[in-house]
Amino acid sequence: MHIPEMLRRRLSPKRRLEWYPPFRSMRVRVLELAEDWRQVRLLLPLAPNRNPGGGMFGGAMACLADPIAALACNAVFPGHKVWTRALSLDFTRESRTDMQLRFVFEPGMEDEIRDQLHERGRATPAFEYAFYDTHGQVCATVRCRVAIRSADYQPAVTKQRSSSKR
Repeated sequence: MHIPEMLRRRLSPKRRLEWYPPFRSMRVRVLELAEDWRQVRLLLPLAPNRNPGGGMFGGAMACLADPIAALACNAVFPGHKVWTRALSLDFTRESRTDMQLRFVFEPGMEDEIRDQLHERGRATPAFEYAFYDTHGQVCATVRCRVAIRSADYQPAVTKQRSSSKR
């Protein structure tokens, strides 16, 4: 589902995030989205995301967690290429309730990233955030490594050996 440009400009950042096609189908709701993306809280409802055993589907959690750190870095460091490089979830407790994803962009990390971008033109920071059930207990810890590259960054070219002989 593509949001027409005119409608997209009229939607608030919160609504645009909720209308992101994978999030919309999971019925994600934005509880908090700081204007600068340094703090994010998202609600992942159980009802449409229940696994066959009755708990929260881990794939829905991974889908929701995947772009959050990259989107935050894109907002904090505009003009850079940003993407998720690695993502892992440690499921420590099953949840049979709605889940809340909580992300905070720590100020100290921002300074480290800014220094790396200035010195090397790239940074690959690791973020840790979590999913909480309605009782406030951590059910899954997210570890996400984000690649941030300057707009003109060119990766080093490596020689590849040909696997076929003629």
